[in-house]
Amino acid sequence: MKSLIVIVTSAALSAGVMAAAESKVDFVKDIQPILQQQCVKCHGEEKQKGKMRLDSREAALKGGKVGPAFIVSDAEKSEMVRRITLPKTDDDFMPSEGEPLSKAQVDLFKDWINQGAVWPETALVKDSGKPAAPPGPVLPAEFKPSAGEQKAIAALAQKGIDVRPIAANLNWREANLRLHGTSVTDTVMAPLKDIQGLVDLNLATTKVTDAGLANLKGLQNLQRLHLELTGVTDAGLAHVKGLTNLVYLNLYGTKVTDKGLEHLKKMGYLRNLYVWQTKVTTNGIKNLKAALPNVDVSTGWDLSALPKKEEPKKEEPKKEEAKKEEPKKEEPKKEEKPAEKKPDAAEKKADEKADKKDAEPKAADKK
Repeated sequence: MKSLIVIVTSAALSAGVMAAAESKVDFVKDIQPILQQQCVKCHGEEKQKGKMRLDSREAALKGGKVGPAFIVSDAEKSEMVRRITLPKTDDDFMPSEGEPLSKAQVDLFKDWINQGAVWPETALVKDSGKPAAPPGPVLPAEFKPSAGEQKAIAALAQKGIDVRPIAANLNWREANLRLHGTSVTDTVMAPLKDIQGLVDLNLATTKVTDAGLANLKGLQNLQRLHLELTGVTDAGLAHVKGLTNLVYLNLYGTKVTDKGLEHLKKMGYLRNLYVWQTKVTTNGIKNLKAALPNVDVSTGWDLSALPKKEEPKKEEPKKEEAKKEEPKKEEPKKEEKPAEKKPDAAEKKADEKADKKDAEPKAADKK
């Protein structure tokens, strides 16, 4: 039977399902990195060979001289698929520059198109200038557990620990010991060393120590490992450095330092590493990314990277125009006439005497 390519994504495994070739392809994680590295240098914003652009879904569907880049839900009739599967000597072969796509990458494009070519509107493709990330670890479709593995699974089941298949008709398994918390010790997890089909292991919040991690040395198929909030240190990571198929590793809340990250440098498939609330420094992360350029190291919430919420503009209170009161015209004050003083009796007599005196000379003149 043909080997089945299994590409592990954190979203798929967190739901307890391993992604197989026919499972859902994630554009951002699986397709966009290939377009950035292999395609948009010739079919992007600055350059469009054959008038074809592949930096947005709208542009790809609009197409160029030969029509759209792909036909939704029909990979066999898609021009993109035709070109990336041609012999390299063919003039129409893509990519025209650089190395041909691997079979795994070609299969990703076919599956993505057949699944409806889901391409988020916000996912615009720009030339990264970085080498494309490997598609992921490869696991055989057929895996038959040994008698020792079945015995180990039964032993853990007696302790209430369920080691279950990740999907129907598959022998690849996952175990979530976090559900049992501090009751899980190094002794309890010892049977794990015999379960070669284990691909997802959660030991978060357990009492596992560096010595207990020695039980994981031979689990070459392990791809996801949770160690958050455990007593693990740099010495413990020395036991897992040989797990080269690891894609996800969570060390949140441990005592791991930059020295511990040195053990991870050969994990070429590692994509997600969580080190917040550890003793890892920015220099340690820088050194690790020099060896593993495709790893995304999470150090916790970076509030400066979050979009700032715009505060609603305060509406200035409308200034009520003060009504200009017209000055009241003051009416000219009427001059009050002094009240006429009525002469009293004494004044009347004095006036009468004065009148008589004035009359006397006139009588003399008459004589």
